[in-house]
Amino acid sequence: NSSTPSAAWRPDPWQEKPVGRGVRGAMLHADKRALEQNLKVNLLRIREKELHFYTENCVAIGTQASLLAGFAYAGLIQVDIPEHVNETLKTAYLCVTTTAMGLELIAVLNSTLCSMLGPGLALRGPDGSMNKAVDEMMEEYRLTFFFFGTGLVAFHFSALIFAWLEFVWPVAMAMSVTIFLFLYGMYHYFLRIYARFKVPPSMMITGRFDTDVPVYDKTVTATDMRRANAAHTASQSVGQRIDEYLHPVAYPRDVLRQRHGPSASDVAEANEQHAEASPSRLAR
Repeated sequence: NSSTPSAAWRPDPWQEKPVGRGVRGAMLHADKRALEQNLKVNLLRIREKELHFYTENCVAIGTQASLLAGFAYAGLIQVDIPEHVNETLKTAYLCVTTTAMGLELIAVLNSTLCSMLGPGLALRGPDGSMNKAVDEMMEEYRLTFFFFGTGLVAFHFSALIFAWLEFVWPVAMAMSVTIFLFLYGMYHYFLRIYARFKVPPSMMITGRFDTDVPVYDKTVTATDMRRANAAHTASQSVGQRIDEYLHPVAYPRDVLRQRHGPSASDVAEANEQHAEASPSRLAR
């Protein structure tokens, strides 16, 4: 019967409901946040590879440095120095051997602290700690290797002085020539290998996205890398080479800043420093 009232209308649960502007705005905001978080996670994975690389380098340096420190310590306590030798030569042997042991122990200490505290900062620190951990470990492991290399040279000089303490002069002279040949060989091969695998500062790429200027304008081949290395090394002084080796983070940034101008991160850092300094000026 059409005159009878129909049953109460109920909404279809499967029918799509209209979405308001507020809900759509919240969805867009959530999508943007999710995209930002995914991007941060991917960037952290890239920097994690660098962190693992420098951690392994520190562990390798610490292992070899501890071995050389043990050898130097044995040269102090287990070597019987003849009583008739010159006191100056004896003092030089003990001082050089102690120096070698101390430098290698510094390398062991630095490598141990870096391999422990660097990943800890990246894992438990606030936002941005991964970049700080990788940059600091890059410089500290270079400094650790510098102590290791200096201790290695002191270890060879300790062996040279020991030859003049224990043996007659023809034997000591032959040992001295051999030690100097090995020192020259190590220096030569170090420079050759370092120059072969060195990355010029203008081409250095890290996992940190701190510039909006592309580093590579074209595909770089191994020949281009060798030519850039040769040209860069020829234009450097000895002090600049040492500064580049001991400060592998700040030196390439200065080169890129001179080449392309300040990056977006430099501008943001300058704005933050200006904002922090403004309240103190107003308070004065």
